Amino acid sequence: MQKLFLAALFAGLCGGLSAAPKTDVYIGITSAGAKRLPVIAMPAFVSDQAIAPAAQKVHDTLRADILYGRYFDVSEDGPDFNPKKLDDTLSGWAKKRAGYMIGGDISYQEPYYTIKLYVYDVMTQAPVFAKAFKGNEASLRRLAHIAADQIIQTLTGRRGIADTKIAFANNATKHKEIYVVDYDGQNLKKLTNDRSIALLPRWSKDGRIYYTTYRYKNPDIFAIDLKAGKIAPVIIRGGLSLIGGVSPDGKALVFTSSRGPNPSIYIYNLETGEKKQITNRQSVDGSPSYSPDGKYITFVSNRAGNPQIYVMELATGQTRPLTKTFNWSDSPQWSPTGEWIVFAGRESPYHPFDIFLVDLTGTQLRRLTTDAGSNEDPTWSPDGRFIAFTSTRDGGKRKLYVMDADGSAPHLVADLPGETFTPHWSF
Repeated sequence: MQKLFLAALFAGLCGGLSAAPKTDVYIGITSAGAKRLPVIAMPAFVSDQAIAPAAQKVHDTLRADILYGRYFDVSEDGPDFNPKKLDDTLSGWAKKRAGYMIGGDISYQEPYYTIKLYVYDVMTQAPVFAKAFKGNEASLRRLAHIAADQIIQTLTGRRGIADTKIAFANNATKHKEIYVVDYDGQNLKKLTNDRSIALLPRWSKDGRIYYTTYRYKNPDIFAIDLKAGKIAPVIIRGGLSLIGGVSPDGKALVFTSSRGPNPSIYIYNLETGEKKQITNRQSVDGSPSYSPDGKYITFVSNRAGNPQIYVMELATGQTRPLTKTFNWSDSPQWSPTGEWIVFAGRESPYHPFDIFLVDLTGTQLRRLTTDAGSNEDPTWSPDGRFIAFTSTRDGGKRKLYVMDADGSAPHLVADLPGETFTPHWSF
């Protein structure tokens, strides 16, 4: 456990950072007899010629978001969207066996674009979604992401992830700094300039990011307020403070501290500043994270020998192991639905790290990666359908990947210089 702490804090550093555009869509493997996805028609959006590139950008971003969600297939091979001849348009798409059609009308009055989106049930020709979005040119991709999530919610009753982000540490500047990128690998932003070691970003539902940094020459916990554009200390000069996670209500942090004889787990009340120690064993306890209901934490401990995954009920302190046979386990994260815990594990000193799932009884263990470098730092998408992680599968450098929750369709999120560490997906 201590070895992993030191490895995370003092891993080698290297040099400059930019994200390459990602336009591919990654589809998981299905069996030959699998049911085909319903089709959404997406003809070109209506716009003046002068703003055709902006209209195309919104269309393509929305299309990619819909495809990524994998609830629908998308077709552009059919009649154009004509609001004045809507019956004919929808009848034409009915012949193409589309279930829904997304129509778009985009206009511009400096400095704002107005994006009007309509979704129709093709068979009944009834509108099921109609909304306008307004913003400047810099906000077009974000507006498309928001629209995609709202359309997915309307048609499936499930939340989308197009307007989510992944925060992570990267050492391209020869220091570890915190970055954030859209779920699809675009819109990369560097958030810190600590010029030291910053890692373990952890999102709160209010949009803040808490992280551990050596800005003051000690591993302290700071908070990034994205709305205000400010960074402020939270827990400083208290020995080693490694952030684990933020409570679902946003009122507390769970973290690892070295204040006692052994690294132990504490809860920090963000409203009162009170610290409460919740483990006190002759062992190394760390990597804690909250359950979705905030009643439990999962963490790693070497109390029985090698580092294994444990679960604790916060109200009673009752603790039980979920794994027993791994040579090393680390970075457990609870699924948003509460059914699974994802973690990085090594089965022997001769194996690289892989990503595994374990259920809450500890009886179901599923391997998600194998024979593809070292895979670490897993984190769930907020809908529980995808997992982001770091991997050395491409040339030995740690890069940011996303795969389906069953381990299928792994793909590179963004091709960044330097190495990437400890990603965390926003809520």
